[in-house]
Amino acid sequence: MSFSVEGTRVTVAGAARSGLAAAELLARRGARVTLSDSRADLPEADRLRRLGIALELGGHTLATFTNADLVVLSPGVPPNKDVVQAARDRGIPVIAEIELASRWLQGRVIAITGTKGKSTTTALTGLMLEAAGFKVTVGGNIGDPLSAQVSASTPDTFHVVETSSFQLEQIDTFHPWIAVMLNLSPDHLDRHPSVESYGAAKARIFENQNAGDFAVINADDPAVLDLARRSRATARQFSMAGSIKDGTVVEGGWIVDRQRDRAQRLVPLDVIHLLGPHLISDVMAAATVSVIAGAAPAAMTAAVGAFRGLEHAMELVADVGGVRFVNDSKATNVESALRSIESFDRDLVPIMGGRFKGGDLRLLREPLKARAKALIAIGEARPLLRAALGDIVEVVEADSLAEAIARAYERAKPSGVVLLAPACASFDMFRDYAERGRMFKEEVAKL
Repeated sequence: MSFSVEGTRVTVAGAARSGLAAAELLARRGARVTLSDSRADLPEADRLRRLGIALELGGHTLATFTNADLVVLSPGVPPNKDVVQAARDRGIPVIAEIELASRWLQGRVIAITGTKGKSTTTALTGLMLEAAGFKVTVGGNIGDPLSAQVSASTPDTFHVVETSSFQLEQIDTFHPWIAVMLNLSPDHLDRHPSVESYGAAKARIFENQNAGDFAVINADDPAVLDLARRSRATARQFSMAGSIKDGTVVEGGWIVDRQRDRAQRLVPLDVIHLLGPHLISDVMAAATVSVIAGAAPAAMTAAVGAFRGLEHAMELVADVGGVRFVNDSKATNVESALRSIESFDRDLVPIMGGRFKGGDLRLLREPLKARAKALIAIGEARPLLRAALGDIVEVVEADSLAEAIARAYERAKPSGVVLLAPACASFDMFRDYAERGRMFKEEVAKL
């Protein structure tokens, strides 16, 4: 444990979950911590001050960053922010919260990234390994931040971590034993200058791996295969299309581990309770990790059988008089929305819109033409949705989520599906995707 912050001045930028956890960890390790946030007040302020953490609220000042010995970034703070760049220009190290936490972990890291399916795969991997009797913590982008897991870390702990491009672009020594890349499609182009830079940030998950590590990669995604080529780790592939000789495939109603001349059945498809065929791919990724870690197929099957999916990810909310309501508020980009839409055959009425993050909405034209009765558009992206899709499906605008649900319900009768698959961020109308999903469920409950 050579890394020490004893007596050093550390500025933590951003006081969401990751920033709070990092600030508390640093304070307990003897650093002189300043937590800087743009909000004017924090509900946790008293607790933080009791730990000796100084608070800078209502904005970031230059001196707080340029007088630090180390700057730790929450994922929500853009790394090109003026004060952050000024610190970098002074030669002050700027690192992600997961980088900080990983320097003190005793156990091995299983890191999962991708444009779509990270949370489901992370949760399922954790459940499979727990069912197999391993000591596991689960978190990162979901659940507890990695900084909150340091105190529970032992040499035999598996830390299953969901990692976003925002976290990975600020790593230095972060070293996963198993790195998983699920898929890659344009996203967060409001923050990354290009698809290439977004992909490069994701690919950093492989950067510090060596031949004793594993890279779990989706063989059906050419972009993933391309990015994984630079990895020094041992590759283990999974493929729903069955395009590989060795790796995890679907065969005879089972997810199977196919290695050279033998095949081991892992999980029967009929125990999977998740809506949408794309989620089978997430189960395959989790099973591939579990094989490497040494979990038995019975443990994997038990975990999958008990898993009913995550909130806001293809979550079946209700059946109201024959109309099903599905909450996929986590579908915040075009690719995610496309997969949601393709999970249904007909009589679909999607609710879409919010703050657009980039990508090509025209990719939704054919899938909607084949399935949708209408599209209900909300938020800032309404004109974009109408321009891209208005000639192939009826686009109905709504000023609120409640109005959108009422209009969608009318059009989905008698036996259709109302699907919240926004293809956009939520920040124009809601605090985050979770608040949007909860409001959807509350409004559906009123029906």
